[in-house]
Amino acid sequence: MSTLAANPSAPLVFITGASSGIGQALALRYYQAGWRLALLARRTEVVTTWAQAEGLDAARWAVYEADVVDAQALQTAAAHCVTTQGLPDTVIASAGVSIGVDTALAEDLPVFKQVLDTNLYGTAVSFQPFIEPMRRRGSGRLVGVASVAAIRGLAGHGAYCASKAGVVSYCEALRLECRGSGVQVVTLVPGYVDTPLTRVNSYSMPFLMPASVFADRAFKSIESGCSYRVIPWQMGWVAKLMRVLPNPLFDRLFSGRGRKPRQG
Repeated sequence: MSTLAANPSAPLVFITGASSGIGQALALRYYQAGWRLALLARRTEVVTTWAQAEGLDAARWAVYEADVVDAQALQTAAAHCVTTQGLPDTVIASAGVSIGVDTALAEDLPVFKQVLDTNLYGTAVSFQPFIEPMRRRGSGRLVGVASVAAIRGLAGHGAYCASKAGVVSYCEALRLECRGSGVQVVTLVPGYVDTPLTRVNSYSMPFLMPASVFADRAFKSIESGCSYRVIPWQMGWVAKLMRVLPNPLFDRLFSGRGRKPRQG
């Protein structure tokens, strides 16, 4: 953890999955907007190296080590964050994995569980320590990062699609539970973002956008107070179209689409 002497009046964002991809891009965008950063990752040394390379003021960020599937470790990290930096104004659960699976193969079942645990269970684990303190304070934002893959199942992507559909439904349920408390729940639904997770894809990715562009649009959406946002907006229309396609037509169009690489 870095040494802190930051202005406590600056807002604080707690971001999981901060070592790469969307989480890292969001961290930089919030920093540029004047926020203090509480960054959680399994690979803290990667976050530290990145923050130093970006020239981030050490008084404005701290890094905490935990895996989002380890509830006790995350609760400990959250308690350290509150003690050291204060209760976050915004919590973003952006840690995630994307691995292709074939559930006809027994060896892929542990991978299926890993994806669900990280993407769905990990979102709940990331939010849990902050919900009641935010309710008592009467303010806060909880941001779940889903995916347009939540809209319909895609061959070879069963675990990822299921996990992100779960994030959408979970955030919707949590939004209702927090209604009237001052705590807002935001669901972000990214399309294709240029990150290490998407660079292994061998199929076309329409409207692929740099992580920095996504982070800018996501920051504006979160801070505007919206509850659900597809980014980019073009993918929102694609998703709506996919949702209304009759099953026989959907199956014909997408059954032969390229699949996410399996582990190994």
